[in-house]
Amino acid sequence: MRQIATPEEKFNNMTQTPIPKLIVTLAIPTMISMVITSIYNMADTYFVGKINTSASGAVGIALSLMAIIQSIGFTLGMGSGNYISRLLGQKDSEKASQVAAVSFFTALGLGALITLLGLIFLDPLVRLLGATPTILPYAKDYVQYILLGAPFMVSSFVLNNILRYQGSAFYSMIGIGVGGLINIILDPIFIFGLDMGTGGAALATIISQAISFVLLLVGCGRGGNIKISLSHFKPQWPVYRDILKGGLPSFYRQTLASVAIILLNHAAGPYGDAAIAAMSIVNRVFQFALSLLLGFGQGFQPVCGFNYGAKLYDRVLKAFWFCLKVAIVVLVVVAALGFAFSPQIIAQFRKDDPEVIAIGTKALRFQCITFPLSSWIVINNMLLQTIGESKKASILAMARQGLFFIPPILILPQIAGILGIQLSQPIADVATFILAIPLGLSVLRELKAKQAQKEALPSQQEAV
Repeated sequence: MRQIATPEEKFNNMTQTPIPKLIVTLAIPTMISMVITSIYNMADTYFVGKINTSASGAVGIALSLMAIIQSIGFTLGMGSGNYISRLLGQKDSEKASQVAAVSFFTALGLGALITLLGLIFLDPLVRLLGATPTILPYAKDYVQYILLGAPFMVSSFVLNNILRYQGSAFYSMIGIGVGGLINIILDPIFIFGLDMGTGGAALATIISQAISFVLLLVGCGRGGNIKISLSHFKPQWPVYRDILKGGLPSFYRQTLASVAIILLNHAAGPYGDAAIAAMSIVNRVFQFALSLLLGFGQGFQPVCGFNYGAKLYDRVLKAFWFCLKVAIVVLVVVAALGFAFSPQIIAQFRKDDPEVIAIGTKALRFQCITFPLSSWIVINNMLLQTIGESKKASILAMARQGLFFIPPILILPQIAGILGIQLSQPIADVATFILAIPLGLSVLRELKAKQAQKEALPSQQEAV
């Protein structure tokens, strides 16, 4: 099948193709990318788990640092991607090129700054992330390599989102997918073959990120995509302002996710390395399940951005409801399977540690009960962020792992022990769902009103 080659063809495709076909076409590559990314994240946990329980805990410690790095990448990537899709919907390619260059080169610079500061303060950083004395050496080995790869990681998130929001999910899939597969292959070679331990897992990760970076950069400028060029790098506050307007919800979500993981590690610490390892495994498994929804939803975002920019509000609404219905069905099935096979899932990572399996099984089952609620939460958050409803999107983004998670994780373990740790995330999910109902419905009503006003305009002009 011929790839769409011109901006005009891309615009026509995004604004005229039937919604279900368009979203499925865009969602399949993004789902593949997300699943591969989650698999190689779980591969680190799986292979490192073969070392010992403390090594498994080290991956959980590093997860919070990776969330910080992702928060910067997603802020610039989602912010610029949202803005670019609306600009392309308005057929303003020149401004879109400037936005792409500003976000990319800014990400590269911030990634280098993270590398420098992180390596200088490596020891206190790892302790701050929640490492116990037994986990500390494994965590340092892992984190130092992750820091070296920070520039590639941050800028890859930007490139990935810029491609996706242009409707070029195929190029995004190639970049992310190839890097992920290489990571999976390198993990056992570095960890066991070269006897590098946890450091080997992290080295495999940054090598795969560097390869993804190169492939994503090559993908830009092909197939009618915006080419990243230093000549378009014109850093101006109005450009940053509009990028941040669309990206801050991602920043809040990812930053609070990092804070949440740090607090979770500290809360689990008194119950031993087994508790930290178990909750780390549950987080990885849940991220894998959530990747299915996020990948599908990412097929919705460029459709939403293009059509909102072109003022085709009826297509935005059709896309929203189509995605929501599919998401509900899929998440119910995934949650049921996860609940039924929780012990077997956790055992794949630490089969020789009954305590890890017991703690992880209960936590995973609690999260499976509330998992289907994520369909409404995630699709609404993507809608709000893509159409520029920054305040509402930010509130919803801060809710799940911030507003409604931090209080329970600080309070419940003091009252209910490890059960309080296991219940904190499901409680946050329910509260976030309740908050998302009025936020989502208010925006849907606004979109309906805009569409009605648009349909009424021709008849008013005819009457005149």
